[in-house]
Amino acid sequence: MRILVTGGAGFIASNIVDALIDEGHEVSVLDNLSTGKRANIHPNAPFYLTDITERSVQMVFEQCRPEIVIHHAAQIDVQTSLHNPLLDAKVNIIGTINLLEQCKSFGVKKIIYASSAAVYGHPNYLGVDEKHALQPISFYGISKHTPEHYIQAYGELFGLDYTILRYSNVYGIRQDPRGEGGVISIFLNRLLHEETPIIYGNGENTRDFIYVKDIVSANIAALIYGSHSLYNISCNQQISLNNLLKQMNAIIGSNVTPQYVPARQGDILHSRLDNQKALKQLQWLPQYSIEKGLTETYHYYKACL
Repeated sequence: MRILVTGGAGFIASNIVDALIDEGHEVSVLDNLSTGKRANIHPNAPFYLTDITERSVQMVFEQCRPEIVIHHAAQIDVQTSLHNPLLDAKVNIIGTINLLEQCKSFGVKKIIYASSAAVYGHPNYLGVDEKHALQPISFYGISKHTPEHYIQAYGELFGLDYTILRYSNVYGIRQDPRGEGGVISIFLNRLLHEETPIIYGNGENTRDFIYVKDIVSANIAALIYGSHSLYNISCNQQISLNNLLKQMNAIIGSNVTPQYVPARQGDILHSRLDNQKALKQLQWLPQYSIEKGLTETYHYYKACL
């Protein structure tokens, strides 16, 4: 299939591109390189340096004529969304609408959209399933949720097929530990540089971490399954930040203790996404335990030093 991957120079989407090409698909990458890296782009993927909010997106569709669009390009920094909500909305909402217009004009068969657990806000129960109330606590959560409605409307109005994937906390190879990098990449980066990891709060808050290769396999499954539906993509397991650091110490062979600082306002205490719907309907199953994923990620970062 001809597939266009937006944000294909970034952490998650570049891994998806690699897997799609390995499976024999014809893949193009669209990215503005604001956070993505040229080094992440597969050499066999035509690359279009443009922004999803720009008119030039039409030219990309004209040239690569995608059958499927996998949409990961986004403003992903929660703090940026709070300080600059106009930018956040422009990229995540207007940018997605721009892509949807091109999907309509060029007869794209399906769009696969990377959404986020941030759409749920503070959970009313664990595990959070797809029927949970949507009550985002940041502008980022709002700007990731709003495109879901547009995608569903384009599906109803214009026959565009879609699968929406709401990710839990993703980690793994190519994740940038700087800025809004995930806690695992930040911890590993500090440990490898013999710096003290910082934990906000008492470290007993929990997260549902999922390895990037399991995210990749979910996207590949969505090429075939999940028509006109949305799914949580998670491991459906919780681990505290204290236990997470303990496992990292065991893998690395270190005994580093963290620095505890006051909890940040708005941080969610506990998070776990129920993934049963994806397991049943996407024919998908996560393959990486936290130990296996951490070990592979550690060796990746160590090799990059």
